[in-house]
Amino acid sequence: MSEPVSEPVSEGRRGGVRHVEHVMGTVFSFDIRDPATPAIGRALKEAVAWLHHVDEVFSPYRPDSAISRLGRGELSVERCGPEVAEVLGLCEAAERATDGWFSHTAGGRLDPSGMVKGWAVERASAILYGAGAHNTCVNGGGDIQLRGEAAPGVPWRVGIAHPLLPGALCAVVTGRDLAVATSGTAERGPHVLDPHTGEPATALASLTLTGPGLTWTDALATAAFAMGPAARAWTEALESHQAMGVTATGDLWQTPGF
Repeated sequence: MSEPVSEPVSEGRRGGVRHVEHVMGTVFSFDIRDPATPAIGRALKEAVAWLHHVDEVFSPYRPDSAISRLGRGELSVERCGPEVAEVLGLCEAAERATDGWFSHTAGGRLDPSGMVKGWAVERASAILYGAGAHNTCVNGGGDIQLRGEAAPGVPWRVGIAHPLLPGALCAVVTGRDLAVATSGTAERGPHVLDPHTGEPATALASLTLTGPGLTWTDALATAAFAMGPAARAWTEALESHQAMGVTATGDLWQTPGF
């Protein structure tokens, strides 16, 4: 899991706005470092509404969600709305790009969750950016999209929680206009499936990936985590992303540019 490491900004202060929202079974936080304006306030409400809409459409735990009904054969993709077709297209592209290590049908069940959260966070970040909030951190359950800076001349700092040492960090990532995604077992136990066996992936305790946008960074982090020992060489070959892995025995490795 990754968390911002920075000075807090109180809601309504001239320096920015903060908001926390419980949705998709996790906590989403918005840290806006631009001066509060009516346009940014409206955009924040729109971004929050967007996340709730995504949950209603894509939650595999809601029997009435479009994705659940699609999985049961009660709806066609065309009747689910354009967002479903977009996400399933991204899932299929990710499956091809990772030689099948990313899958939205692992275990025989339709579940695009490995794509949805990063995609939703990146879209929420874009909504804020379009309203003039150019220095923001949107954190969806530890998967983060950063834009701009934490303060003038000061990059964002994101702490990466150590999966085997509660309360400890194994790294701090510093950057601007950056996505940070972590897949692991610390919060939810073994839940990422190896698509080739259908069994939980357990060789790694966590895999953190950094890149320009959270949609692909989150999906690729999920795929790399499922790879286990092969993730190191695979992530070193990626052009736009860097990685850090912690094995189940506590050994740490990282790509040269991490």
